[in-house]
Amino acid sequence: MSELPSVTFKAIGIVRSELKEREHRDVKDIVSEIILDPAMTEALDNLDEFSHIIVLYWLHRSHQPFPMKVHPRYRKELTPVGVFASRSPDRPNPLGKTTVKLLERRKNVLKVQGLDAIDGTPVIDIKPYIPGLDSVKNARAPQWMTKS
Repeated sequence: MSELPSVTFKAIGIVRSELKEREHRDVKDIVSEIILDPAMTEALDNLDEFSHIIVLYWLHRSHQPFPMKVHPRYRKELTPVGVFASRSPDRPNPLGKTTVKLLERRKNVLKVQGLDAIDGTPVIDIKPYIPGLDSVKNARAPQWMTKS
């Protein structure tokens, strides 16, 4: 394969959260703040008209080099799968993506619920969650992914 292009991101903000370390816990009720560069304040106009947003962030504490196979959902009893078939934070480009509830916007600060990023995580982008575009009808997942 010919050489692949290099990609560079510039963080637009940072996460402030009670999550200080990588943990495997339910985050649906955790409230965090995304503090954006003040130069981005105007770019947030009208975002608070949406109930939910998609947050893209850099998993800055991922383990490198990344493993090619991982246990799904950190469950050792499950057969390892390729890292691209998992949501492991340890990946070739450790990008995180979470849809969160937007609770409040104050200038360049967003208060959100359900963000699974740890304190200090660089934020790469924010997008509105649009139900007609961001939900998929009749999507399927393997049985091992849906086991509790």
